[in-house]
Amino acid sequence: MTSAALHDFLNKNLQVLKQQGLYNEVDTVESENGPVININGKSFINLSSNNYLGLATDLRLKKVAMDAIEKYGVGSGAVRTINGTFSLHVELEKKLAEFKGTEAAIAYQSGFNCNMAAISAVMNQNDVILSDALNHASIIDGCRLSKATIIRYEHSDIDDLRKKAKEAVSSGNYNKIMVITDGVFSMDGDIAKLPEIVEIAEELDLITYVDDAHGTGVTGDGYGTVKQFELQEKVDFQIGTLSKAIGVVGGYVAGKANVIDWLKVRSRPFLFSTAVTPVDAAASTKAIELLMDSGDLNKKLWKNGNDLKQGLKKLGFHIGNSETPITPCIIGEEKASQEFSKRLYEEGIYAKSIVFPTVPKGTGRVRNMPTAAHTKEMINQTLIAYEKVGKEMGLI
Repeated sequence: MTSAALHDFLNKNLQVLKQQGLYNEVDTVESENGPVININGKSFINLSSNNYLGLATDLRLKKVAMDAIEKYGVGSGAVRTINGTFSLHVELEKKLAEFKGTEAAIAYQSGFNCNMAAISAVMNQNDVILSDALNHASIIDGCRLSKATIIRYEHSDIDDLRKKAKEAVSSGNYNKIMVITDGVFSMDGDIAKLPEIVEIAEELDLITYVDDAHGTGVTGDGYGTVKQFELQEKVDFQIGTLSKAIGVVGGYVAGKANVIDWLKVRSRPFLFSTAVTPVDAAASTKAIELLMDSGDLNKKLWKNGNDLKQGLKKLGFHIGNSETPITPCIIGEEKASQEFSKRLYEEGIYAKSIVFPTVPKGTGRVRNMPTAAHTKEMINQTLIAYEKVGKEMGLI
């Protein structure tokens, strides 16, 4: 017999979420996750994928992945510290360090795991973390896991960061102080003020930690946000994912050699979770090589992003202050945001609504993720659908 209390709790709260427009329905994709996807037997222009450069479906990555399966199998079989470290993992980490301009790098099973691993391996209950108010959920959870004191500073507010950092230093209560920020904020597409953050960190001896999940492959000609500002030597932790622009799955931390050595002996996801598969390691390495060899995909990504932004703005939509191809179309009310997304779906455009708790209440939106794989015709078709739905709903 199952718990009546559990069922009462679940049924009541699921109903509340549905009534408030906060219940998210999960769609099943029946094709590869490219610029066009199939759902329920129908084709849609896909504007909800993080596959920024189109590499998730690239034939060159498929080839090295199949070769890796033939040689190494489909799984790693063990944690890295026993016998789960393959030569492919070592090659990937060398390539990541070269890519990020650091002494070393370590690969993890996901970007989420990176933040759970790295923050808690370095920070503890005797420390304090200054965290941007809009940091990703994985950063928030990594901070909580560390048991350090967490002080939020207002989003990209350098004056607030400086004030709170000085207060933390002058209190004398903490052994170490870390400042953490996303490089690119995934819901709004704006970029962290890294030069100013690093300046404060140098002045007050703060540890610097940048999660560039949405910057890797996108900003800095593809090399990331830290590279964009030429701060590779001044940022202690560069975090990223292999599952967005890189097109595969996994994550990494890049930094000084002693930082990576420490994570290999003290970060729990590295010690207690099976290694990223050989297939994913091989495909990720190939993707990074392609990105470093040519900037064509990065340029195409930005062209499509700018075209979509300009088109939506011209139609009269509120697209926020994005500085990257991430293009939010801010509707406001949660139910209206979900309805707008559903109407786009009916017009053949797959662009998911984003509502609370992912974004603050009253800032519901449809988030568009143009990629290098989209054609000009796809962008134009998207704008036609936006115009039609926007007029029908009285939004433009």
